[in-house]
Amino acid sequence: MLGTLKWSAGRVLSALLTLFGVSVIIFVAVRLMPGGFEDIILGPLATEAERARLAAAYGLDQPVIIQYFAWITQLLRGDLGISLVTQTPVSAELAQRIPVTAMLASMAIVATLVVGIPLGIYTGVRASARRGGAAARIVSSLGISVPEFVLGSIVVYLFSRFSLGLQVGGFARVGESFGATFTALLLPALVLTVFCVAATARTTRDAVMNVLVEPYIGAAVARGETPWYIVRHHVIRNAGIPILTLLGTITAYLLGGAVIVETLFNIPGLGSFMVTGLDRRDFAVVQAAVLFAASVFIIVSLVLDLVTSAIDPRVAIVGGRRK
Repeated sequence: MLGTLKWSAGRVLSALLTLFGVSVIIFVAVRLMPGGFEDIILGPLATEAERARLAAAYGLDQPVIIQYFAWITQLLRGDLGISLVTQTPVSAELAQRIPVTAMLASMAIVATLVVGIPLGIYTGVRASARRGGAAARIVSSLGISVPEFVLGSIVVYLFSRFSLGLQVGGFARVGESFGATFTALLLPALVLTVFCVAATARTTRDAVMNVLVEPYIGAAVARGETPWYIVRHHVIRNAGIPILTLLGTITAYLLGGAVIVETLFNIPGLGSFMVTGLDRRDFAVVQAAVLFAASVFIIVSLVLDLVTSAIDPRVAIVGGRRK
């Protein structure tokens, strides 16, 4: 018990250090991009004096380390800063856009859990019984291999060119009309779901096949337990850890894929907000958006680690020994 608590405390500390490292990388990376905020706002014909005045007005002439600590101090007070372009609080912009991306990601995750895991269990059991598996491997490999911008472009073309029942665009803000919002997000969510379902089904299938060759499965068969009972009580729990690990990876994929999908489908979510901020070199917007996405991924990974250690305490024991 003490070892598990120490391991959990170590994971929390590791998550906090990772978040701090991410904040440093974000802050430095956006300032190393070619073409600063002054260049985007004033254009190539501006004089050096005009650039210097604009940089001084926004504190961009200060040393980077001073700018970083000023930003962190604001962040710790709950202030995400002011957009350099729109002069509006970044927190207000994020409050409008985060629910859109959250709903988009939630739809993809629900579809992944409902389709991917049962499909992986089914194909894993069938493959172990030598009644198939090749078709499942081909389909899952195809779903994993096709990039979301390719699949998204095809979907946009087909549903824009032909009347297939769903409309590309026509987005309604979350809270105004749930039905209209759900309909507008359905196509981009399906585009994101293809990779998630394929990866989850493939991982679940492999995990199930690895569990089915364990000696305790043979013992359960010898005791006369039914196949469905064996799957429910032995296979699913022991195959759960690789699936939970994959869910953390899928979270990162959804946050990254949202950037492309929201741009393709003209969805005003966190991803498109981030792209617009990068185009304008709006440092406050990019820093807040990327840090939020990184925080979500780190928190999800931490929760999954803690859940994994609760399912199988050996994970915490082995992790503690490795330290």
